[in-house]
Parts: sequence; structure tokens; C-alpha cells
Amino acid sequence: ACTGIENIDEAITLLEQNNWDLVAAINGVIPQENGILQSEYGGETLHGPAYGPTSHSTAASSTPSSSSAFRHVVPSRQIVERQPRMLDFRVEYRDRNVDVVLEDSSTVGDIKRFLENELQIPASKMLLKGWKTGDVDDSTVLKTLHLPKNNSLYVLTPDLPPPSSSHSGALQESLNQNFMLIVTHREVQREYNLNFSGSSTIQEVKRNVYDLTSIPVRHQQWEGWPPSATDDSMTLAVSGLTFPCHRLTVGRRSSPVQTREQSEEQCTDVHMVSDSDGDDFEDATEFGVDDGEMFGVASSALRKSPMMPENAENEGDALLQFTAEFSSRYGDCHPVYFIGSLEAAFQEAFYGKARDRKLLAIYLHHDESVLTNVFCSQMLCAESIVSYLSQNFITWAWDMTKEANRARFLTMCTRHFGSVVAQTIRTQKTDQFPLFLIIMGKRSSNEVLNVIQGNTTVDELMMRLMAAMEIFTAQQQEDIKDEDEREARENVKREQDEAYRISLEADRAKREAQEREMAEQFRLEQIRKEQEEEREAIRLSLEQSLPPEPKEESTESVSKLRIRTPSGEFFERRFLASSKLQVVFDFVASKGYPWEEYKLLGTFPRRDVTQLDPNKTLLEVKLYPQETLFLEAKE
Repeated sequence: ACTGIENIDEAITLLEQNNWDLVAAINGVIPQENGILQSEYGGETLHGPAYGPTSHSTAASSTPSSSSAFRHVVPSRQIVERQPRMLDFRVEYRDRNVDVVLEDSSTVGDIKRFLENELQIPASKMLLKGWKTGDVDDSTVLKTLHLPKNNSLYVLTPDLPPPSSSHSGALQESLNQNFMLIVTHREVQREYNLNFSGSSTIQEVKRNVYDLTSIPVRHQQWEGWPPSATDDSMTLAVSGLTFPCHRLTVGRRSSPVQTREQSEEQCTDVHMVSDSDGDDFEDATEFGVDDGEMFGVASSALRKSPMMPENAENEGDALLQFTAEFSSRYGDCHPVYFIGSLEAAFQEAFYGKARDRKLLAIYLHHDESVLTNVFCSQMLCAESIVSYLSQNFITWAWDMTKEANRARFLTMCTRHFGSVVAQTIRTQKTDQFPLFLIIMGKRSSNEVLNVIQGNTTVDELMMRLMAAMEIFTAQQQEDIKDEDEREARENVKREQDEAYRISLEADRAKREAQEREMAEQFRLEQIRKEQEEEREAIRLSLEQSLPPEPKEESTESVSKLRIRTPSGEFFERRFLASSKLQVVFDFVASKGYPWEEYKLLGTFPRRDVTQLDPNKTLLEVKLYPQETLFLEAKE
């Protein structure tokens, strides 16, 4: 309210620059001549020059047609008390600007009373507009409106007649107005309701009427134009038409070579005959110029090729031709039409992630409607509409001019939206086209939020698009919430499934490891058993191959050997002294100690008997008549 700063980012930047000192930030923005600002936070008072009569003298003198006034308040002393806050108003009325400076304790009625003296307009006839807080009454205190330092207002006087002289403000207002022209085609007794902005020219009206009636501009004979409408290049705002509705009649001239003077003699109330100096074009066909090529407009532009081929097999190809023809007629600034089937447009708009979904706008074109040219050129191609559609909508189009294409769309409409919507479109009259359907995708069906007819304005079209967007945004937020919750549940389920899978894999790996270990143990046991069986077989074989033990009373030389095992046990046997050392080895092996694994050692002297020649006799290796040996496992 003090600084007039409405951008929150700019305000935060200023606060940061002043270390979040509110008073310092405000005084850094407001010039010193704005008065005294007291800090209500820290008890400080910041003094500045008081308001005086010279505060706005420069601004007032800079505009010749402006006048300036304010209520001069001289503070009695520089005290801690809060000084009255002064507000500047720039009030616009037609071609005048009036500067008003008042205390914020004044009322709206005070402003009107001052303007009454300056503008010589009764205060009761004034409508003071431009308040950001909406309409106010005369008793409203300015302080309660929380106004910024500088304000712009304008005065309307609907109850007063317009001034006789042309004023730029009123002219601009007229240029922004929309005129409804009710044009009656005299020969067929048919009325056309045409909307034109005040900036459109009479020539543009005649060209559009040519599209509707097939009467070339130079052959058109008009009734109802105001006497001031003497030039086809004149805009409707200055032509003197009755606002907001004006009736006209058009017909074909009885003789193509009839001059304007002759027409005026025959019909005194006909104000305009043909276009601008049509006599110059009477013989235009002799030079290769047909009825359509007038005012620099080629006949190809007036004799339009169809927007869409009839009985098109491929919807994508049909939409390509539609887009190209639309651009050639109305320029490149138009909505971006989705190229593809209606099902593909549904897929693009409705079936992505909730955050990426958009509304679907279906534009239904009809070349025979009187509203089509105005709707396309002035509303559908308006930059604000094009920008809003591109950001928030997927736009799909179809041409309803040909009966085959119309029937095909109604079939698609019944399939996707139901018979009620299809019947609604089927009952639309030609002059109610073009239509704009706003579609929102729901979980189980597609809902038609709005059906916008061609007899609308840019502001109304934008408001209806924004209203549909508000409904869609609310639904989208619910869908995003549901989708996030669903994704959270799915993430938890995926994590649980992943943990369960890892657990199963760990259990399976553990089980497989146990099975491998058991299989290995079984294999080793089998090998051990086989080895033991083999060793047992060898032992038995050796035991059976041993020569019989000689008796003690044998007459032959006998050697008695006492053998100590690693476990401390002893076993004894008698051998013939003539027996080979191999017999001793076989005997020891038959007891389970094969010589490949064990060494047979002598005591005195200590020696490794297994290193001796096994073919020598016991007598030769001095193991006679007796010897004590011990077994030791080889390393």
C-alpha cells in the first residue's frame, strides 16, 4: 500500500537488501518528499519534508490539458505522531487528465467534488472506475482501500450525450466495441447476424458478405449505411453505425454497368452502391480479373477449397489438409491442431501421467456458417486464445461442411461421448457453427464440460476456457493425489516383492549350498568307502599271499620281529631269515599300514627300513634273529 510494489519477488529482494528492516526497505523505495514514515515496530520516527503545494507542481504543469489540486496539510510540529498519508490520483476523462492529491482520510466523494469543479460535470453523473478493490461508493474512506501511493482512475458518464467533437478516448473505446450487423439478403429474404469489431472496415464487411451471398463486392447494392459512411476504408467505429446493433440490406445490382449516380436516382434511400468506385472494375474480366479478385484479394482466397476432403480414409491426412487450409485462410497464428485420429488425441490428452494430462478441445468447422470467418479470424486466432490453448489443451479439429464428414464425426461422437452429446451436435443449426467442445477425461468415461457456439467474443471464449480449466485442475489434483497414493502403494508392494524375492533367492542359495555340501560329503564318503574297500581288498590279498608263519621249534633260521604302531600297539611275527624284506612289508600292509604311507624304522641303529632293497633277505638287512621296529606315518 505504501510503495505500490505488487511483485512479491521484488519486495523480498528489497527486504533482503535492507537486512529485513521493513522501515528501511520502505524508505529506500519511497522518495523523501513523500512525507514522514513512522516505524511502528521499533518505536522510531523517520522524518522527511512535509507535503507542500510544490510537491506536484511539476507534474501538473507538464500536461497542458491537465489540472492539479490537493489538500495542503501542514504539520504543526515534527513529532512522533503518524503524519497523514497523501495519495496521488491521475484521473482520465476522454482527452483530459486531471491530477488529484488527497489525504488518505478523504472519501471517494471528495474526489468527485473536486472533479466536478475541474470537468464541469455533476458529481451525480460520474462513474469513477479503476479501483483495484472493486466498485466503491462516495462514502468510502480512501484509507480503507489500502491504496498505493500512485493511482490511475477514469471517469465514465453514460447518462451524458457524447461530445460533438471527436475525442481519442471515445474513439479508442469504440474501436474495442463489437458491432452486431443484421444483414438481410434481399433476393432470398434471409438474415445474417454478423459480429465485427469496431476496428473492422466497411470493405471487410462487404467481403464477408460476398462469401455468404456470392454477390461480388462491385455488384452489391446496400441500404441502411449511415450518411457518414462514404468510404469503404472507414472503420465501423467512426462510420456512425448504431451500437450495438445495426440493420442493413444487400442485394444484387440490376445492371452491372449501372453507375452510382443512376442508382441514387432510382433509390433515394440507398446510401452506398457497390464497393469503393466499382466503375473502375466494370471491365475487369477483360484483363483476366474475375469477380473475386477485388481490393487485392485473390479469387482463390474467396473461392475457398474445402477444409477437409470428403470421405477421407485417414484422419491424419485429413487433419494435415485442414491445418494447411486453415493457415492459408487465417494466417499462421492459430491453435496447433493435433494430427491424428480422435482416439490418438484421447490417448495424448487423457492417458498419460496425471501431471501431464490436458483438456481436449474439439473445434468443429462449418464453411456455410455466417459466423465462421469472424470466429476464426478474430477469436480462434487471437494470440491470447492461441497461447492459452497451446499451454492447457490438446486441440483437435474436424470439418462438418460435407455431409459424409458430418456423419462420420457423429458416429465417432456417439462411440466416445454417448448418444446425448451426438444428438446435441446433430440438432445444431448451420448458423450456430462453429462449435468448440471442451472434453475432460475421467476414470470411466469422457465428459463434455462445455459446448461453445460461434456467436461469442474473445473475452467470453477465454472466460469459458478458464472456467473449464478450473474444473479440470480440481479433478487433476485429485487424480495426482490418487496416482501418488497408488504409486506409493505399488512402491511398497514392489519393495515387499523384491525383499521376498531376495529372501527366496537366499533360501534357495542356502538350500542349494546345503545340497551341494551333502552331495560332496556323500561323494567323499563314497570315495572313502571305495578306498577303504580297496585297501581292505589289498590287505586281504596280501594277508592271503603271506607265507605261513614258521613255528618256534622250526629247524630253519627264524627271525622274530616286534613292530610298534603309531597308536602304541605292538604285534609280533616270526619270519624265516631267508625271507625277503618284501614279505615284512606285505605283513605290515596286511595290518593296515601300507608302506607307501608309513615308514618302518629300526631302533639301533636308527634307520629307515623301507629305504632298503625289498628283495634282500632279513638276514642280509640284519633283521635276524630278532628286531624291534616301529611304524611312522610319512609326511
